[in-house]
Amino acid sequence: MQFIELTGKSLLDVINEGEIDMGQLHEAGVNGDSILRINKFGEIELRDRHEWVLVGGLLGNFEDRLRRITQLDWL
Repeated sequence: MQFIELTGKSLLDVINEGEIDMGQLHEAGVNGDSILRINKFGEIELRDRHEWVLVGGLLGNFEDRLRRITQLDWL
């Protein structure tokens, strides 16, 4: 599976208003310094101490936004 990694702060720039429940991300432990990754299906995973934890997902045309904002490509 290919991912783009980013911080919680960068994720806020990628998300469109109403696209994801911000309360859900906060409850999952996402903050500005969090390490996250997003796969090509839009699934957002949070780096936990020992594993990656699914915390939400993006909808729509997120791929262009994600690559433009992070200036990264799928690895």
